[in-house]
Amino acid sequence: MSDLAKQTCDACRKSSPRVTEGERHRLHEQLPGWQIVDAKGHELLTKAYKFKNFAEALAFTNRVGALAEAENHHPEIKLEWGRATVSWWTHTINGLHKNDFILAARTDEVVGDVDSTPSE
Repeated sequence: MSDLAKQTCDACRKSSPRVTEGERHRLHEQLPGWQIVDAKGHELLTKAYKFKNFAEALAFTNRVGALAEAENHHPEIKLEWGRATVSWWTHTINGLHKNDFILAARTDEVVGDVDSTPSE
């Protein structure tokens, strides 16, 4: 388990700060394969995973969904045959919070026994 994945999420409110440029860089370095992209004026963390078939991609999606429910912080997940793309950002602040980086790290660990590889 990565150090980032071991951290706990904080409750996030509209007054919660987005990560600073320095924090964003430091946290992003700990997330191999994750990209920070601009989507309609806000940044998000995104990563695509490849799987052998639809059932494995669906199983992964369900595990990420359970993680999201447990933390009450929900990503966007695009599910396709043999592929799932996960995007984390904090809706209440319309950008990236430390929680997003923590849950991205946990998403990598959710892959578990599903044979996946980061998608290009």
